[in-house]
Amino acid sequence: MALVYPFRAYRYNPEVAPFDRVLTQPYDKISPAQQENYYAADPHNLIAVEKGRTFANDTPQNNVYTRAVAALKGWIAANAVKQDAAAAFYAYSQEFTVPGSSARRTRRGFIGAGQLEDYANNVVFRHEHTLSGPKADRLELLRHTHTHTGQLFMLYSDPEKRVDAILGEVESAEKPVTELMDEYGVMHRLWAVTDPARVAAIQKAMAEQKLVIADGHHRYETSLNFRNESRTKAGKVIPDAPYERSMMTFVNTHSEGLTILPTHRVVNHLRDFAWSAVRRYLEPWFATEVFSFTNEPQRADAQGKFRTGLTQAKAQRAIGVYPTASAEARAFYLLTLRPEADLAHILPGLSRLQRQLDVVLLHQGILEPALGVTPHAVASESNLFYEREFAAAIDAVDRGAQVAFLLNPVDVDVVMKVATSGEVMPQKSTDFYPKLLSGITMYRVAE
Repeated sequence: MALVYPFRAYRYNPEVAPFDRVLTQPYDKISPAQQENYYAADPHNLIAVEKGRTFANDTPQNNVYTRAVAALKGWIAANAVKQDAAAAFYAYSQEFTVPGSSARRTRRGFIGAGQLEDYANNVVFRHEHTLSGPKADRLELLRHTHTHTGQLFMLYSDPEKRVDAILGEVESAEKPVTELMDEYGVMHRLWAVTDPARVAAIQKAMAEQKLVIADGHHRYETSLNFRNESRTKAGKVIPDAPYERSMMTFVNTHSEGLTILPTHRVVNHLRDFAWSAVRRYLEPWFATEVFSFTNEPQRADAQGKFRTGLTQAKAQRAIGVYPTASAEARAFYLLTLRPEADLAHILPGLSRLQRQLDVVLLHQGILEPALGVTPHAVASESNLFYEREFAAAIDAVDRGAQVAFLLNPVDVDVVMKVATSGEVMPQKSTDFYPKLLSGITMYRVAE
């Protein structure tokens, strides 16, 4: 069972530190340019904790982690960060435009302190593997600050939308305690849910849920590692200790605003790349529709039809391709898996669930056998890089890359099935949009 608890969050005081100048994107989404912008925005900006600067002359006594804890303590002392008076769940909504479209959506969830569970307990499930480097960094930061500033994004499935109804009541009845628009035009709003009856109802509805990590695998496993260290220091398990829990944002998979974007693949630096040879190799398994063009008006029309076709053919297992070509041979190609194609032959040694994933079909059915892009090359990104935006992937080929592969987004129910079956998906299979802001609430695991 999933145990969730209200907590007394530490939150920025807008009278000292305006929300739109101090909150940040998650640490792993912050570019060097964003890091500098955050530092310039406000002396209380969370960047000093979430992803601080490192220097060549750093020492064990003065480094990115010691500076983080000093900054956080200073902000609390200066009343820039305050702890809420009452324990609460926090209703959290994000209103946004879906990238590459004009569609407006609102995603709703709530923030709470979730009980940390080993994967073997079959309460919390992952959908991707983690890397040792990010976990070591986050663990060292947590050892120093004793504070979770970033959100774990957890999915649960409740068709009855019991928690959503409670969150809707709070949104309708009260003004948000936090409201800001981020640099991507996403409007973030937060409400404190302190009513005991509502808190109890949320806990009851969540108790029967299984949780799947959408974003934050490294941070979740860091929380487990810190919990285990703390248990060792205490010499026993203290069930109510703050480190037995971690700050999590819970989103219902049946929420209307839940959005997953695809991550497109762009291939470059291959020897002797020839799309005609790749196409011949794929012919037995994929039907090909060609959208050719010779000038810009034709290109716009072809690209529109190509993108629509990719979306409409999702159920048939479709992958879009835009290869480099001479001016007179430019075209978009829509590959659609033939009905008679034997996935057990194309993707040997994989489970039925893995064979349902377009990203697996692309990597193991096309990239490796037809282009020679091995798993090692993928891991090192020597021949492959990633683009969230459809147009950016296309533009990468126009600027010199060899070929772009365009994907449809994976459905959230597939993510849930893969994870709860004990399997994982390839890296960069999902892009949950928008990201959860760091610092909108903070959770202390020790003093």
